[in-house]
Amino acid sequence: MRHFYLIVDTETTKKQTVADFGAVIVTRQGEIVEQFGAMVHGHFGTLPLFSDPTARPEDFWSEQSAQRRIKAYDEMLENGSRSISSVALINIWLAGINARYNPILTAYNISFDSGKCSKTGINLGIFGSRFCLMKAAKRKIGVLADYQAFCYENNLLTKGGKSGKNKIAQMTADAMAKFIAAEDGYIGSLEDEPHTALEDARDYEAMILTYILRDTTRTQLMELGR
Repeated sequence: MRHFYLIVDTETTKKQTVADFGAVIVTRQGEIVEQFGAMVHGHFGTLPLFSDPTARPEDFWSEQSAQRRIKAYDEMLENGSRSISSVALINIWLAGINARYNPILTAYNISFDSGKCSKTGINLGIFGSRFCLMKAAKRKIGVLADYQAFCYENNLLTKGGKSGKNKIAQMTADAMAKFIAAEDGYIGSLEDEPHTALEDARDYEAMILTYILRDTTRTQLMELGR
């Protein structure tokens, strides 16, 4: 029996609702079967994008960066790479996906994305099976000595320890995907994760899922992502 996975990603507003919704249906071999990306009507352009008021202007989540992100989204709408969809239309798409593929739902930090979707009215509760891709990646990839070395060599580090002074390897989708790309002999270097929902799910998180599934059964994957 062929198994399908639905990877969902979201970018949010300051009200903790979904501004940008992205999703892909992927096989265990990494084939993208369907994809969907849209700005959410009544949230994008109506509510301010999430930003951290304590962040430095050059940081990605700063208020200044939020204005640049809005401009980039507007350009995507103008060139047709994004559309604006109602919550009802997104739910119709999800219901169709569930009927056609009966996929296993996942996200990189599924509790975050499912919570924001629920608050927005996007119904992920129709999917019977789910797991957290971030938990699975931490337990399968994050423990590898090669991954740890890669993060130190490429300064993909974050503060850790009780004092916050120790540097430890990042467990982000960005760092994981860059490691996999390097392992697979990706020509050049993978760009930083753009933090746009469809591209994050399709170009980064699907890569992580496919890598894990190379030597992991569906049952083992579900256990890793509990």
